[in-house]
Amino acid sequence: MRKNGYQVGIARNGTEALAAIAETPFDLVLLDVMMPDVDGYQVCQQLRQRPDRAATKVVFLSAKSHDADVQKGYDVGADLYVPKPFSTRQLMEKVRELLAGKPSL
Repeated sequence: MRKNGYQVGIARNGTEALAAIAETPFDLVLLDVMMPDVDGYQVCQQLRQRPDRAATKVVFLSAKSHDADVQKGYDVGADLYVPKPFSTRQLMEKVRELLAGKPSL
């Protein structure tokens, strides 16, 4: 992300992610489903409950790729769910599209 000119913040777990989201109005948040202490679904759900973060785009990058896992990601408010393994180049294209307001599908 940095190589493509984006400013990046890093959280090592769900609690740190929630604290960072509370402090900073990120344009986009990349989440894994499986994170220590608070999972990505919960982080996304809490982010979506904040009216001041309504414009934040959420992208899941996860090894959990069953249809039910992907659907749960969208149900909690993800804008995009990318199963691992994924192409970094394609991810960057999708991020650019999301940030430009274009449909990602």
